[in-house]
Amino acid sequence: MTRTEIEEKVRNFLIDDLEIDEDKIFDDAKLKDDMGIDSLDFVDIVVIVERNFGFKIKPEEMVGVTTLRQFVDYIQSKVG
Repeated sequence: MTRTEIEEKVRNFLIDDLEIDEDKIFDDAKLKDDMGIDSLDFVDIVVIVERNFGFKIKPEEMVGVTTLRQFVDYIQSKVG
């Protein structure tokens, strides 16, 4: 799966499933501060990522992942 495909899937679930405004979704957007993703949203993200990308997010691996770019990097490292 290419990075572009990963970015598209992530963008789609952020808009469709988490109802985040499209204008808040950009590479350097902070997941918490800019997009408003909270701990309840993160539970949904774990399920969505497992369904779309076939792996389960380990919370300890997400330490330090604060931006959308870092989140896509993390997914790419798992599926790449």
